Amino acid sequence: MLRLTWVQPEDLIGHELRQAAQDGREPSAIVARWAAAGGPDAPLRAGASPQPVSRYLRLLAEDLLDELGDLPSTLADSEPTDLAKIKAGCPAWPTRPADGPAARAASPAVTPPRLEAAWLGRAVGCLLGKPVEKLPLEGIRALAEATGNRPLTTYFTARGVPGELTARYPWNRRSAPTSLAENIDGMPEDDDLDYPLLNLLLLGRHGKAFTTTDVARVWLDELPAGRTFTAERVAYRNLLTGLEPPHTARHRNPFREWIGALIRADVHGWTNPGDPAAAAEQAHRDATLTHTANGVYAAMFAAATIATAATGTHDIHACLRTGLTVVPPGSRLARAVRHAVQLARTHGDFDTVVDELHTAYADHHWVHAVPNTALIAAALTHADGDFTGSICRAVSGGWDTDSNGATAGSIAALLAGTPAALPDRWTAPLKNRLSTSVGDFGGTGFDTLAHLTHREATRP
Repeated sequence: MLRLTWVQPEDLIGHELRQAAQDGREPSAIVARWAAAGGPDAPLRAGASPQPVSRYLRLLAEDLLDELGDLPSTLADSEPTDLAKIKAGCPAWPTRPADGPAARAASPAVTPPRLEAAWLGRAVGCLLGKPVEKLPLEGIRALAEATGNRPLTTYFTARGVPGELTARYPWNRRSAPTSLAENIDGMPEDDDLDYPLLNLLLLGRHGKAFTTTDVARVWLDELPAGRTFTAERVAYRNLLTGLEPPHTARHRNPFREWIGALIRADVHGWTNPGDPAAAAEQAHRDATLTHTANGVYAAMFAAATIATAATGTHDIHACLRTGLTVVPPGSRLARAVRHAVQLARTHGDFDTVVDELHTAYADHHWVHAVPNTALIAAALTHADGDFTGSICRAVSGGWDTDSNGATAGSIAALLAGTPAALPDRWTAPLKNRLSTSVGDFGGTGFDTLAHLTHREATRP
């Protein structure tokens, strides 16, 4: 029997109850009704087999999801999703560069080599994290330790790992065949690269003034529904039932503050070098198809950070500070990033930083935007923006390993500046070849992607 995950009401209710507890709503009465009806008391775990439920329980879950969505939040004022309210709540919102030919000529320009480095860095970081995605922190550490690769310095390998250990902590079955060191032959397909490609198509068709509805059109034209997950799958379903943005992000979508919008943000930063405000606004229009509040802020933070890194600076700390200027300072995401950066500055041992973050966010799902964004910021800070140090710290910190490695890699590679500045042991196995089912990009080289991105960055 075909039963899709991430969309069944009875699977969503546990996630929505957790989301309610985190975003300032009071769900205890709804919890009691769900428990009295015999509903499961925890969200469905990734990879678990969903069990058939009665029609009554499914209908009840639908009703309760709607009731939960209507509950007032005590955090609504400090965590708006509307762009005007976000900007009003950000006292240090970046100033847009002056317009005009002279101002544009003097503005920082991102180069094709720098963009090629960014694409490569995103791919490498993603590939490093793919085999251990979904594994607990202790499993990641044990697998690295077993092959003398802890602290991480290169790709994971299955060579020399005891069978007992891989039985206890199995590699990501979907990713391991193509992402372990002994198997890498070009960059395999992954949604962390597919979404930047979709955004290249978006900018090519609609320009930087695209709307959220334009994002939806590109998805419906180019993105098979089965290749979406969590918030993206729910929003896609909502589109197909006739809902329009931004309601697509809110309706029965307990994943709206997860990491999905963050992994789509790079192109918005790459194409707005020196203009973090524009990058953040583009990321907002993209993100609000699927996400709200902290899920949107994570994308805006990444886009503004990347727009600053794309200018040629080598100061990762200034880039991260700029990223925070587009996030409401009282939000959970802003507090988490500040906390993570402080931890990274305080502790010389990154394992200590990671352990403290995992303790602080033990109640969050491993794909939630708040802890993952904090970990990315901590990794970049602790490594001082060094490429290898940044991606290895981001992946070794667990949670959404391939996505965190990808974003950290994109930012650190921009700071490095050219493909030649990235160690050959990371980039050579990619063979300048990306596999994807998006558009006509299958088999495209990262140098070609860089030129296509540069065209969008320099278009009026």
